[in-house]
Amino acid sequence: MIVLIGLAVLVVGWLVWQNLQRKKQDEIPLPATYPELLEKHVAYYRSLSDEKKKLFEERVRHFLNHTQIEGVGTTVDDVDKVLVASSAIIPIFGFDDWFYPLTNVLLYEDRFNADYQTTGDERNILGMVGEGGALQSTMVLSKPALHEGFANETSKGNTGIHEFVHLLDKVDGSTDGLPEYLLAKDHIRPWLQLIHRSIQEIKTNQSDINPYGITNEAEFFAVASEYFFKRPDLLHEKHPELFARLEEIFHQNPLDNAHP
Repeated sequence: MIVLIGLAVLVVGWLVWQNLQRKKQDEIPLPATYPELLEKHVAYYRSLSDEKKKLFEERVRHFLNHTQIEGVGTTVDDVDKVLVASSAIIPIFGFDDWFYPLTNVLLYEDRFNADYQTTGDERNILGMVGEGGALQSTMVLSKPALHEGFANETSKGNTGIHEFVHLLDKVDGSTDGLPEYLLAKDHIRPWLQLIHRSIQEIKTNQSDINPYGITNEAEFFAVASEYFFKRPDLLHEKHPELFARLEEIFHQNPLDNAHP
């Protein structure tokens, strides 16, 4: 009996300590230099009103306080952290209280293969979300690809956003290009039909959407989302129906972000 009481006290003490640690972690402020780094490196952030910039900074702070970013064969600096956090926050900025089931992001020095190796054959992967085992709740990104997605502001691609959209897609249980919890029920079928029409247009060279989108519905959703956040002006012009559906899914219009 005494042993059981002792164990109970230890468990309760450990839970209290864990709660205090989480609270301390929540209270860590955003480094003073980070708003300047966001302004310099993240076009999406620059497009926001002053009020929304403060909110974006707060979301970045929370993400970085709860997600560990480590380098594999490379170092991790403040710019890396800002770009990873921005990749995470941009797709969910239209939601007030949404957080990723993610604990770690690994930055690799270059492209890697399906076994997460940077040497050997088929090193053509820029980003991947762990599906289980040791890499459960972990994302792996190529550091050069992460930087390229933000440095080239006229492109329609962003590897970091691509991978975080996969995570968003996965929340309903499957990474299938169909975020059912974000679409009205009567819009699910039209969304799938739009995906399939768009994929066919890519296959017949009648679209400027990244050809990687023909891989499957999940990859189409991810590359279309990159386009939506990187070049909303162009997507709105060339693919207005797709733009409208993505605006519904993400609860935001990047073209209007600067307005209250």
